[in-house]
Amino acid sequence: MELLTGWLTGNQLLCAWFTSIVRFVFPVLALLILIRTIRSLLTVPCLPEVWAYLTLPNGANQPLTHWENILGRGGSCDVVLNYPVVSRQHAALIRREDDTWTAYDLDSKGGVTVNGKPVEGATPVKYGDVVALGGVETVLLPLSPEEKAKRRHSRRQSRPVSPWLGLILLTVFQVLTAIQLIISEGTEASPMIPFTFLCLTGVMWLYFLLLRALRRVGFEMETIAFFLSTLSLSITCSSNTDALFKQFICVVLGLLLFLLLGVFLRQLDRVQKIRWLMAGAAMGLLGLTLVLAQVGLTESKYGAANWLTIAGVSIQPSELAKICYIFAGAATLERLFHKRNLGLFFVLTGVSLGCLALMSDFGTAAIFFITFLVIAYLRSGDWATLALICGGGVFAVLTMLSVKPDCLGRVAPWRQAWQSASVGSGYQRTRTMSAAASGGLVGVGPGEGWLHRVAAADTDLVFGMLCEEWGLIIAMLAVLSIVTLAVFAVRACRAGRSTFYIIAACAATSMMVFQTCLNVFGAVDILPLTGVTFPFVSNGGTAMMASWGLLAYLKATDTRQNASFAIRLPSRKEDRSNAQLAMKYQDEWEDGYEED
Repeated sequence: MELLTGWLTGNQLLCAWFTSIVRFVFPVLALLILIRTIRSLLTVPCLPEVWAYLTLPNGANQPLTHWENILGRGGSCDVVLNYPVVSRQHAALIRREDDTWTAYDLDSKGGVTVNGKPVEGATPVKYGDVVALGGVETVLLPLSPEEKAKRRHSRRQSRPVSPWLGLILLTVFQVLTAIQLIISEGTEASPMIPFTFLCLTGVMWLYFLLLRALRRVGFEMETIAFFLSTLSLSITCSSNTDALFKQFICVVLGLLLFLLLGVFLRQLDRVQKIRWLMAGAAMGLLGLTLVLAQVGLTESKYGAANWLTIAGVSIQPSELAKICYIFAGAATLERLFHKRNLGLFFVLTGVSLGCLALMSDFGTAAIFFITFLVIAYLRSGDWATLALICGGGVFAVLTMLSVKPDCLGRVAPWRQAWQSASVGSGYQRTRTMSAAASGGLVGVGPGEGWLHRVAAADTDLVFGMLCEEWGLIIAMLAVLSIVTLAVFAVRACRAGRSTFYIIAACAATSMMVFQTCLNVFGAVDILPLTGVTFPFVSNGGTAMMASWGLLAYLKATDTRQNASFAIRLPSRKEDRSNAQLAMKYQDEWEDGYEED
């Protein structure tokens, strides 16, 4: 490593030529990497899966395409029964991992019966059983083996793009980044730079090869995450080389959290059992930080006392609380549309927002509030309730400003950065906008910028560093990557297996998109500077781990064949049986398709 760094820094003419050329190569590589990935995520169809049929009184078979199905007269129900005796949300019919079903009465007026026996709480439902809603009878029917094979065949047709070309291009991108950072450091270049990027490349390839050996496909989300993590390591190296390896360790820890959370989400019964534990963890992390802040044991950064230092390592508990908050908020299942269950979620949100406000972390509080609105709407479907919530939110903000009027000082420079260009956040934002403009389309090169000398340039103002060193093209591609994850989540939710996966994915993407907007627009003075990070890109270990953790919720919504490790793979015996059935009926499906 030392010989490499010494040789690179000893040839100044070669280094100058390399920097001049490679800054034009980076946008091309980034486009090639992300175009394939984004195209695969947005063009591959997300096909709904049929798990059973419900025979209606008129003789029609209603397919059940989710694991949690709401039955009722309301237009938003999964199965609409337009009978006066049926309530708007009458009952829930829920499938378990072992293909067993359970019926729940959602406080209906007409009641629910299974084979004539009233449902009190929860009642198991077998295939062939009669489920009556207010006297309106339906019958639960299974899928035939042919239909199961057909479903599996259709899922196989939506194969994701092969990851290998993107991996090779991303590896080249990482190698060139390491070389450029060594050149920018000059004679003071640390051997830790090539070593860290070599480790990142090794971890990336190990992950892909391991998952591929386990018969998994579909690595678009991970490719985006590794691309953004590469930018994060570059930003960290430019601002503080000593923190480079620590940031890499946090990438690895985030990847492990991503894997562990994804595997844990396979069993929804297990998710239900610990939802209270996750709710307690969210409130505990924020409450502990608040208590320690009151006794002066927390570290205040940029006005927010939300940092804990343990054994010399600084962590931000509110970042980890995001994962717990979404987990607890999305784990509804049979309690969907129950008002009292939403009330408990209100308590969790109120405690979380209160703790964040008292810590003066209003940026994170705004992110939690937006996420709360998304989850509350998905769980209630009631716009009137959301309007009431927003009204209460405005009242709470006004009350907080009257109690802590110093908070207005952080918003006062908004849209007036150039009038206060020498002090406070005005100084930060004017330098950020100047540096971003100096980068042009392709940037001055990783490590060649000067914005890193400004406070919070690698965290709250990281979009400015991206524009300066990497150029506007790559900076916008980074934003587009986050938007792509959100669009995929919305599309995948149409075919989502479980309400938990749908709500968690929408909440996670809403959190990441809103956080990205606050970071980007705050840096260029379009929005107030709230002090939040850019997911995956900003320097910060806890933020990096939280970004990977949120990505696990998105991965769980991917229903493409073998694409998500959050979905259990069929055994090889099942694979062979399904393949034989698929081949048997392949000709029939093709003939039918040609006739259509």
